[in-house]
Amino acid sequence: MAKNLLYQFDTDEVASVFDSVVAYDGGADHVTGIANVTSDNVSPMVDGCIYTRGPKDKQNTAIFVGGSSLSAGELVFEAVKKRFFSGFRVSVMLDSNGANTTAAAAVANIVNVCNVKGKKAIILGGTGPVGQRAAALLAGEGASVFITSRSVEKASNTAGLIKNRFKVECGALAGGSDLERRTAIEGASIVVSTGASGVVLLDENDWKDSQSIEVLCDANAMPPLGIGGIEMNDKATERHGKKAFGSIGFGGLKIAVHRACIGQLFENNQNLFDAEEVYSMAKKML
Repeated sequence: MAKNLLYQFDTDEVASVFDSVVAYDGGADHVTGIANVTSDNVSPMVDGCIYTRGPKDKQNTAIFVGGSSLSAGELVFEAVKKRFFSGFRVSVMLDSNGANTTAAAAVANIVNVCNVKGKKAIILGGTGPVGQRAAALLAGEGASVFITSRSVEKASNTAGLIKNRFKVECGALAGGSDLERRTAIEGASIVVSTGASGVVLLDENDWKDSQSIEVLCDANAMPPLGIGGIEMNDKATERHGKKAFGSIGFGGLKIAVHRACIGQLFENNQNLFDAEEVYSMAKKML
């Protein structure tokens, strides 16, 4: 029986150890991590994946696109898919910076405890990989999503990228100061923090008395957390009458979804896992 071989195309200088461990736990028999992969140099690597095994064994070869840059990963993901033709293809998963799995797990938990349709959702520090994906997924669920950033122009540009990719609308708000972030969350039902590690974007006093907020979710796993008053292990924990999620609280689902997607890569040679497919998996597994 053919071994399940996973080729980890990483856009960074060193292939991710985290992604390799999850890949083995997800069902790969052997993982080959390749660093410094770009859309320009990936073609011969794809050729090595699609030409070496016969039709019945192609499902036992798969590709994972990772690295810290979502934009670079997206370019590699597209270049990989363009190399496929007819039956010469393998299954592929994109999860640069863990953006797809992290955002999918967070949003799946949020919509499980809150009807987000038509409600205001704020993504604090939302211009990064996880913030972009969380914004897109919440907008896809019908929420009125706004991204904050120190630069409104950067937030607006990010909203444009999301619209081009996911065909959903997001607004842009200033979020460079405590006052701007407090103003941004006024009237919001959902608040998600995806800012830089160790940066506090909201103090507990900024949100605890809010009459509109129903759910808060912090994706930061390194203290201090982005939202004061939330604990990493919170999982729909009641805090000041609101549901709170910390990174560890929804992180179990993130890891489980990552493993499950890896496993499905080897079920056939047709699977493509980007944000939508990973999110669908997260909702099924919750």
